[in-house]
Amino acid sequence: MTEQERKIRVLVAKPGLDGHDRGAKVVASAFRDAGFEVIYTGLHQTPEMIVNAAVQEDVDVVALSILSGAHMTLFPRVKELLEEAGAGHVLLTGGGIIPQEDIEELERMGIGKLFGPGTPTSEAVEYIRSWFEEQRAAGSALA
Repeated sequence: MTEQERKIRVLVAKPGLDGHDRGAKVVASAFRDAGFEVIYTGLHQTPEMIVNAAVQEDVDVVALSILSGAHMTLFPRVKELLEEAGAGHVLLTGGGIIPQEDIEELERMGIGKLFGPGTPTSEAVEYIRSWFEEQRAAGSALA
């Protein structure tokens, strides 16, 4: 398979105690429909479980769905663990019920673009595609 044919690999995860996964499943389906290879970890994942799966599956992107209000803890923890695991090149993005000021703070910490309720899934698809193409053009480890 050539570099041009390689599918973008995305891990969709639901960290913490939040039991609502309808949005995560909708996003995972949209990513599959867009041609991404999607791994969905299911509910109640710890940051450690998410990062272990991301490393084992050799993903390009980790997309967290967080509705519990724990986004200021969970996103930074997953990012920290990705870096510790040598996977700091993986895009960490996601969505949920996240106040704008928290989105801005998380983005300052190096978290990718975050999406709120009602955002068309096409926006997340395009964001990931654009990010992936930029990384490939820059010659990163995504080849």
